Amino acid sequence: MLSEKINMGIQAIVKRTAKSSRFGLRATPEQEIILRRAAELCHKTLTEFILDSAYHAAEQTLLDQRLFRVSGSRYQNLLKLLDRPAEDNIGLRDLFSKPAPWDQQCP
Repeated sequence: MLSEKINMGIQAIVKRTAKSSRFGLRATPEQEIILRRAAELCHKTLTEFILDSAYHAAEQTLLDQRLFRVSGSRYQNLLKLLDRPAEDNIGLRDLFSKPAPWDQQCP
C-alpha cells in the first residue's frame, strides 16, 4: 500500500516535468463538473486527467488504424508472414495473462 503511494507520487512528479506545450480549452459547466468529478475519483488534477484521457484516446485512435499501405512486394511478404503457422510465444502468453489496459478504471 505504501509502495503504491510512493510510486504514484513519483509518477506524478515525472508527469509534471519537461512539459512545454500549452492547450486552451472551453467547456460547458456540465462538462467541467463531469471532468472534475472524474479527475477527483482518479486522484488527479483536472489538467492531468484531461491530458491523460486525451492522450489515451489519441493513442487508441492511432492504434485502431486498419488500413495499411504497402508496395506489391511488401504486400506479398506480409501475406507470407500471415500464412505461416503460429509459433509459441512466451512474451505474448505473458502479455495476455495480464488485465487489458482498457479494463483499467482511470486513464
